[in-house]
Amino acid sequence: MARSRRRGRGALYRYKTAAGERWRWQLYVPVDLDDPDGEQRRVGGGGFRTMDDADDALREAVRKLRAQEAFASKGVPTIAAFAEQWLAGLELAPSTLQGYRKIIRNHIAPHIGRMQVDKVTATRIARLYRELRESGRRDSTGLGEPLSANSVQKVHVVLGAILQAAVDDGLVPTNPARRTRTVKAPTGKVIRAARPEITTWSASELRSFLDWNREVFNDDLHALWRTLAFTGMRRSESLALRWADVDFEGGRLSIRRAADVTTRNAVKTTKSGRSRVIDLDEATLAMLRSWRALRGTISLALARPDAYVFGNLTGEVRSPNEVGRRWTRRVAAAQAALPGLARITLKELRHTHATLLLEAGVHPKVVQERLGHASVMITMDIYSHVTPTVQKAAVDRFSAMLGGA
Repeated sequence: MARSRRRGRGALYRYKTAAGERWRWQLYVPVDLDDPDGEQRRVGGGGFRTMDDADDALREAVRKLRAQEAFASKGVPTIAAFAEQWLAGLELAPSTLQGYRKIIRNHIAPHIGRMQVDKVTATRIARLYRELRESGRRDSTGLGEPLSANSVQKVHVVLGAILQAAVDDGLVPTNPARRTRTVKAPTGKVIRAARPEITTWSASELRSFLDWNREVFNDDLHALWRTLAFTGMRRSESLALRWADVDFEGGRLSIRRAADVTTRNAVKTTKSGRSRVIDLDEATLAMLRSWRALRGTISLALARPDAYVFGNLTGEVRSPNEVGRRWTRRVAAAQAALPGLARITLKELRHTHATLLLEAGVHPKVVQERLGHASVMITMDIYSHVTPTVQKAAVDRFSAMLGGA
């Protein structure tokens, strides 16, 4: 039997049969694709009438080996299994990983989790998005209802990243989620159009709530609610605030970190990854001085520079979720005492701060800096509902400047 070797560890063999001369190819491949220099095993194929045919088959086998598409002892993984491998390799904030896991658990795995990665097609992904838009919600209050366009877009981002990792690992040649002629993920325009309207309080409503919360409800967290209302900080940022971050002399505070919603008594970087400084009014500064003095009467440790301003009585970071629930209960109680008061979330309290500033004529760039948005365009996109009010005020001021000419 003659032999003609080809590149690498592949080889072509010529042999004789009763039907005539035939060719076969042979290739040594790793038993474990994760250990290419480890134990090898032989694979091959025969029955080819010409050397060129056998060589073509060998080249295809080499291509598959390099792409890790064939010869693996366990075969191509499922989407669910590969997603776990993908998550394990990410170096992201715990809260971001938690969000990815939730998307995979609720919206990807139940639909295509059992499919092998190389079997997922653009058509199947398009059907997945349609199913999610029709009945994709998995939470207890909206089970089976349509998933929002924004949520479907988040699924698209995660699934696209998973499949791109599969491309990089050689499991699939191309990313089916990127085939835009078939896969129609919600566009930014669609997401903005479907975005629910923002509910905010007017200045008088905010004042009424804060007065009621302090004088009637006698809330032990009044200082927290007032600080959030007068700064526009995120909930997690306020809970990670330390006394050293408050400049009582300069009338400012520095936002350097945020509470981690995934880990008890832990902090992380801010959402933008950058710190920022915001100015405080005199009334808020006076309130914080009183709050610090009160904390000091409980324990001197609670008033030290490294202590959390709104920590619990043991000095630990409060749970953001627990604080959110307490806010919801306060607003529900206030609605009974203040007829007509709308129910808003803590995030909408932040929206209230921004809306009132814009309606007062504060430049959007200043509002952006206080809120910690990456750009002023994000601020204006979120608060586009304020534009008509701002325009009317601008027109009135312009007319007044010209004296009605």
